Amino acid sequence: MSNINGKLGPLAILGASGHGKVVADCAESCGWDEVVFFDDRWPECCINSHWPVVGDTAALLASAGDYQGVLVAIGDNAARAQKLALLRDAGLPLTTLIHPAATVSEYATIGPGTVVFAGAVVNVDARLGVGCIINTGATVDHDCQLGDAVHISPGAHLAGGVQVGRQAWIGIGASVKQQIVIGAHAMVGAGAAVVDNVAEGALVVGVPAKS
Repeated sequence: MSNINGKLGPLAILGASGHGKVVADCAESCGWDEVVFFDDRWPECCINSHWPVVGDTAALLASAGDYQGVLVAIGDNAARAQKLALLRDAGLPLTTLIHPAATVSEYATIGPGTVVFAGAVVNVDARLGVGCIINTGATVDHDCQLGDAVHISPGAHLAGGVQVGRQAWIGIGASVKQQIVIGAHAMVGAGAAVVDNVAEGALVVGVPAKS
């Protein structure tokens, strides 16, 4: 069972990256009173900015009962999805974070393990899968559907009714026209304007976006 902005703690974050720093900062803004990292580079990596790194993935699995919530803070979609599946299969409590400065409709559905950062907007009847990243200042408008482990980068905008397949990545500042379908594992380049459907696994760039 996921916790949304639960004031519980401690919270374990898997992935001591730059993205992980932002997740940890978001978690503290949401009221988590203790945050620690796990990372497979441990013990060489023992601190991530203001937060300790206390073990690797195996250590997290072994100490699962010590944490009220867990998150995967890995920017790479495929790697994040793999770690999320591992933690879910082990029964760890995936947490959802919604920054207090984000705007999320009460009628939106936010999957476990998803993070919605400051300034982001998720509108009515949008549905977000497991382990999505809605990054700083991004918008997901009404009736959008996002598969698992999708990343909407900072300042990217999805108009109403857009469908984004699992593990797709929408680059910083990109815009997607209403009712567009973006296939699984597709990549939309920074600043692109998507006005046509994007095939599974495709890379599109430019204005208008093309392969």
